[in-house]
Amino acid sequence: MTYSVKIMPNLSMPQTKGPHVVVLVYDGLCTFEFGIAYEVFGLPRPEMGEGWYKFSVAGVAPGPLRAAGGLRVSVDSGLELLEEADLIIVPGWRSIDAPVPEPLVVALQTAHQRGARVMSLCSGVVVLAAAGLLAGRRATTHWHYVDTIAELYPHTSFDADVLYVDEANVMTAAGSAAGIDLCLHVVRSDFGADAANSVARRLVVPPHREGGQAQFIARPVPEEREGLRLGPLIEWMRERLCEDQPIRLLADRAGMSMRTFQRRFEAVTGDSVGEWLLKERLRHARDLLEMQLSISLEDVAISCGFGTLATMRHHFRKRLQTSPSAYRRSFRP
Repeated sequence: MTYSVKIMPNLSMPQTKGPHVVVLVYDGLCTFEFGIAYEVFGLPRPEMGEGWYKFSVAGVAPGPLRAAGGLRVSVDSGLELLEEADLIIVPGWRSIDAPVPEPLVVALQTAHQRGARVMSLCSGVVVLAAAGLLAGRRATTHWHYVDTIAELYPHTSFDADVLYVDEANVMTAAGSAAGIDLCLHVVRSDFGADAANSVARRLVVPPHREGGQAQFIARPVPEEREGLRLGPLIEWMRERLCEDQPIRLLADRAGMSMRTFQRRFEAVTGDSVGEWLLKERLRHARDLLEMQLSISLEDVAISCGFGTLATMRHHFRKRLQTSPSAYRRSFRP
């Protein structure tokens, strides 16, 4: 059975005077990405005041349009809405090699030339690339598509190891969930950190995620022999995060030369020894800050192997964009 959904503006809420966000709806609509855009920019948020976003939907073609999940969607407005948009969002695209209609290309180019911001979520990057908005720019998309789209658009520098890219008024997000990260980034830029944190709490997601796509890319399963050989050593390393772990010592325990050990460790874990240790120490520090509220910050730094609070603070700022004390405060009852 196919269900029909009519997308209309929320008339129960007073129209706001904030940035006008227009989300594209097309045949084959990616409903999850559309839902992200609506949840962040379209959901009524009276606590944000009258300056919050105005949300509209523009149909790329006359409806009814099909959407993922067996839905049919009808929309009242078309591409003419892009003429008044402050931010245009492309929530995915129907296929990485599906053609982009010429009227949509022209409408996006015109809006961009007058200063509107444009944003793609996941495979929506195809639309921005087809419109020529990514030429000479850095961008991202889902790691699964990067190689293919890079061949189609060689004048764009695609980065497969970030969650999103903000190139002034052109923004791209990686996988579907990374669209949440980019949307929160926009809210943070427009209304400040408190507003972004408030939206993130409503979504029950962190206001800022650490790391990039590399942690999600499927890696070849290591040979069983290597897993058996390095597995006990990795557990030994986790149990001694507070201690120095020079590579020579680790290689000796693994019964390998330093060069062989480093190569095989990275093949198994996906990280160099130093990077793996840093991530593990940050993870352990976060666990202690969340659960052991009575331990001093200095003791947390020492027990996690950072040595000093200053060193731990440096890595928190660089990797998490926060401080250990601010991180702990967010978990206080």
